[in-house]
Amino acid sequence: MKRLLMCAGVLIAATCSLSAQQNPPASPPETATGTIAGKNITITYNSPRVKGREGHIFTSDGAIETAHGSQYPIWRGGANAATTLMIDADVKIGDLAVPAGTYTLFFDISNPDQWTLIVNKKTGEWGLAHDGSQDLGRVKMKMSKPAAMVEDLNYTIGDGKITLAWENHEASVSVH
Repeated sequence: MKRLLMCAGVLIAATCSLSAQQNPPASPPETATGTIAGKNITITYNSPRVKGREGHIFTSDGAIETAHGSQYPIWRGGANAATTLMIDADVKIGDLAVPAGTYTLFFDISNPDQWTLIVNKKTGEWGLAHDGSQDLGRVKMKMSKPAAMVEDLNYTIGDGKITLAWENHEASVSVH
């Protein structure tokens, strides 16, 4: 009887473990890399999904406001840990001079149709911990609508710009 119970317990544990391994994380970690004017740029982030919330992501009562609470309308530009920008040389992002190094990116989305990129000097924190006193600076972004709804949040680096696309929003900023 003990042997039967032990075998059943091992079988249940193995099944639960296998099931957990087959379910991908809700917002998997992603990395965007690119080179602009010979300067290497990397953005690390967690990519949330729209998951049937189209039209309810960027509204004042939408998914981001609900998740960010008192930090809203400042958004971490992803999920989970803060979104990180790494550059290997001095660049200008829009009109903001950004020295080589590692930074945290946030976005002011108080107007869902006109975002502002925030480059913050503090790194290594959870994504909701924006400390405005550590902001290197802010840059207005160029807004557009993607050709089709973007299910998985993604960043692209190239053609002289950094672009973030998710749901029905696409925001870009020049880099040189």
